This record gives sequence, C-alpha cells and structure tokens, in this order.
Amino acid sequence: MRYTVNASILLTELPLLERPAAAAAAGFGAIELWWPWPDAPVPERAELDALRGALEDADVRLTGLNFYAGQLPGPDRGALSIPGEESEKFRANVEVAAEFAREVGCGALNALYGNRVEGVPAAKQDALARENLALAARAADRAGAVLLVEALNAPESPHCPLVSAPSAVEVVDRLNADTGLDNARFLMDLYHLSMNGEDLHGVIDTYAPVTGHVQIADNPGRGAPGTGGLDFSDLLGRVEKTGYDGWVGLEYKAPYGEGSDPFAWLPRARRKG
Repeated sequence: MRYTVNASILLTELPLLERPAAAAAAGFGAIELWWPWPDAPVPERAELDALRGALEDADVRLTGLNFYAGQLPGPDRGALSIPGEESEKFRANVEVAAEFAREVGCGALNALYGNRVEGVPAAKQDALARENLALAARAADRAGAVLLVEALNAPESPHCPLVSAPSAVEVVDRLNADTGLDNARFLMDLYHLSMNGEDLHGVIDTYAPVTGHVQIADNPGRGAPGTGGLDFSDLLGRVEKTGYDGWVGLEYKAPYGEGSDPFAWLPRARRKG
C-alpha cells in the first residue's frame, strides 16, 4: 500500500507551508489537500508558488487536490451543483487547480458534489453538476490527472445526494460517457461508506475496478485506524487483492493530547510510498 497524508485534516496545528516538511519528517513522501484557500478560488500566484516551493523543498509529492468546494470540513457541501455564486467560484477555480496539479505532477483532482439547496429543483442542480463535472474532467485530462467523485455520508451530510457507492459510481459512469475521456474515477472513502452502513467488502469487490483513490478513517469518531471498529488489515488487504495499486489517503482526525502521534498505528517502514 502507498499512503498519503491528508494535510487539510492532519498536521493542521502547523501553517500550510510547513505541513509538507512535517509529513516528510514523519516518514511520508506524499500528501493530499482539500483546496487550501477556501475563501479564494483563484488565489494570488505567489500563494500557489509558495505551496509548490514547500512541496519541492520537502521532497514531498502532492497526490490529490480538491477543486474549490467552499469551507471544509462540514458538513461538506461542494459548489459545482449549487447555482449562482458557488458554481461561478467552482468554474473560476477549475483551470487554476488543474494547472497547479499539472505543475506539481498531481495525478488526481476531486470534484465534491454540492448539497441540495432549497428553492432549486434537484433536476436543475443535477444538470448543472453534470455540466461542471464535464468541465472539470476536461481540465483534469489536460493536466494529466483523473477526476474523482466521492460519496459522503448521510448522517454528517444529510443534504448531499451522493451518499452511497452506487450513486457516486453512477455519476462516474455518466461523466465518462458524456466526455468520452474515461478519466473519471470513484473515490472510495471507507469512513463515509461505513457511516452509511454499506457492505464494505461488497463495495471493494464491486467497485475497485473504477476506483481512482481510497481514503480511510475509523468509525465511529473519524479517528486513526484502531480507534474505532473497522478492521483495516482486512479491508486494505481486500483492496490490495483486487489489484488496486493507487494511493490510500489518511483522512482522519488527529488524536487529542499534546505529543500524541497521529501515525503511531502505521510502522514507519510502511509510510513512504
């Protein structure tokens, strides 16, 4: 397995530009990020250059990047299916995020589906999402990246329409048909899927062939593996047996307490992919 640290939920006690070096010091060679500037879909060039420099200085690879999706975490709301200002922010961000991904060699861009909003028919939101996802998929293709679509979980994101593996994969399949690019992939987040009560073994066996990225956190609590009830030795072993050879993102909350090691569960020898 190749592990990548989500430095938007872990290492957040540090400024953004110090997190790549902190991940390297912990033994990792890769990080992933939610869009780092939630109030700026189009940040100043100097900010993008500074992040690229921090990655290069730390010799850490950026393996995944979210398109603009508003303020995260939660509940995760997305932007691409929300008419008006949010959709326009997403559109403005698409080329910026894709070009940055190309510059740093990031192979995956995540387009988070938006929440349902009052007063807008679901069909209208879905049509807008379809249009914006196609825009994002084409930009990702030009950057040499796949476009990820993930399912969230209903208890924490009750207004998100994608709260099951089949619903997210349906969007992936339709998007590939719309664009003809075949670069849309399922983001298999085992925490969200477990919160939805899905059969994780069945999800892994069925959808691994269309999966472009895996993320993990234990349930309950969204903590590190070993803090909840999920058997990650079993689950990740099953993922590996499917032939999946992509990244596994550590997208969990750090333990509380000064000096706590959020990566203690993972031997250092297994951290650098």
